Amino acid sequence: MVKQLLTAAFISVIFFSACSKSNSGGGAPCQSATVASEKNAMVAFCVANGVTYQTDTSGILYQIITSGTGATPSLNSKIYVTYTGKLLNGTTFDMQPNASQTGWNLYSLIQGWQIAIPLIKKGGEIKMVIPSALAYGCIGSGPIPPNAPLFFDVNLVDVQ
Repeated sequence: MVKQLLTAAFISVIFFSACSKSNSGGGAPCQSATVASEKNAMVAFCVANGVTYQTDTSGILYQIITSGTGATPSLNSKIYVTYTGKLLNGTTFDMQPNASQTGWNLYSLIQGWQIAIPLIKKGGEIKMVIPSALAYGCIGSGPIPPNAPLFFDVNLVDVQ
């Protein structure tokens, strides 16, 4: 039951990127971390976890494990994936081993996924460390704290 609740919460979380930069109390806007300020922690995570990364111009660190051979997703594609999401301290905040439980429009996901997922094709796998500004920013969401870079290991099962 707990896993189902966490998965349901994450599904809600992953659909909405942190577009608003104000806090929920209506006060002053929160302060987003810069990509540069998170880079050392992101690199350290990659080194500690054997991720041989490339750097995207957006600041995402990624490793293409398998390129895939099928369709390349666009923002308008519906993607079916299996994935694990972790904080940089190693805590798993969500995972989905069943692709049939996904089926999301890429444009509705966090900006980091919109940038990195099209780097692979159907059947591909990518590991990515996403700066917080391309994830949930200074707001955070559910189990994801504010200004938290995120790691994802994603298998792109289908593209429609």
